[in-house]
Amino acid sequence: MTKKAEVDLLIFDLDGTLIESKWDIADSVNLTLRDLGVPERPQEEIFGFVGDGVKKLLRLAVGEGKTDLYDEALRIFRGHYLDHCLDRTVFYPGIDKVLTHFSAKPKAVATNKSIEYTNVILNGLGPKHFAYVVGGDNGFGLKPEPGMLVHVMEQLGVEKDRTVLIGDSTNDINGGHNAGIRVCAVGYGMGNRQKMAACQPDWFIERPEELMELFI
Repeated sequence: MTKKAEVDLLIFDLDGTLIESKWDIADSVNLTLRDLGVPERPQEEIFGFVGDGVKKLLRLAVGEGKTDLYDEALRIFRGHYLDHCLDRTVFYPGIDKVLTHFSAKPKAVATNKSIEYTNVILNGLGPKHFAYVVGGDNGFGLKPEPGMLVHVMEQLGVEKDRTVLIGDSTNDINGGHNAGIRVCAVGYGMGNRQKMAACQPDWFIERPEELMELFI
């Protein structure tokens, strides 16, 4: 049995790590495209656009070159997603158990998702678990930039060597390493496994419950 790593703070990514949200995102994107008169996209294609924030998501969905539609897409998407972001979005199986297991430790969410959507979803699913939440539009940059992760550690007063980031994308792994913290990649989310492995996360898990076996 590998010795458990001692940590004082667990920072979680949101989409693809804590929550299974891809269906509601894809539905809201296609409703937006329909309103704009732009061809809808296959859900699997939209899943691949998630992770770099809503502006990039919609730019890819609308299509490069249609710059005149980007602002309108953002406005329309906001309405649809606020209406539908909890239709099918849930914590991944095992997440509730993990959050309860680590109830004595501070936990945070650091996501490239806009804070408005993030707060609506977490308030619907379980805000009590998290000591601090930061989103992609809070002014600290998007992962893989380290700003939001450094900010969380400063706010909660925890050192880098006592912190772990859990995420499902290369942005998470690279962002964590850029912030000087260890990273646990998850294989059950939306991220590309090969690309994540190439970024050399400190751990790689297939189920949320494995976090209970890794950290103390």
